[in-house]
Amino acid sequence: MQTDHSGLDRFDAAILRVLATEGRISVTGLARRIGLSKSPTQARLRRLEADGVILGYRALFDPRRIGVAHVAFVEVKLSDTREAALAAFNAAVAEIPEIEQCHLIAGGFDYLLKVRTGDIAGYRRVLAERISSLPHVTATSTHVAMEAVKEGAP
Repeated sequence: MQTDHSGLDRFDAAILRVLATEGRISVTGLARRIGLSKSPTQARLRRLEADGVILGYRALFDPRRIGVAHVAFVEVKLSDTREAALAAFNAAVAEIPEIEQCHLIAGGFDYLLKVRTGDIAGYRRVLAERISSLPHVTATSTHVAMEAVKEGAP
């Protein structure tokens, strides 16, 4: 029984829901949670990985405990939005570790960045020394997050 057009059935969807919040669950535990035996669960898991549905596994950290609790969202306007300019911007963004997310936006600006630093002074340095000098940047506008209400997996 298909649940959508992605080729995933209800067991695949259940696997993804469980892994979104419990990435370290054992295959046996996962099988029990979705209502299949271990072998078919393991086969489905391998297929989801091989098909690129599951891209990888990672650890999530408490940003306060590792000193990067300050979050700013930055609207970026570019002087040139042709493909070569976008590619240059994208490549340069990938080299800045403080930029946690980068999204090309349809709207009044070109990109939205999520930047994580230790404090406002650290953010100011990243903005002045790194973001403002990215290829084709003509303007930025910063929005500082006061509190994270929801982050991460759904």
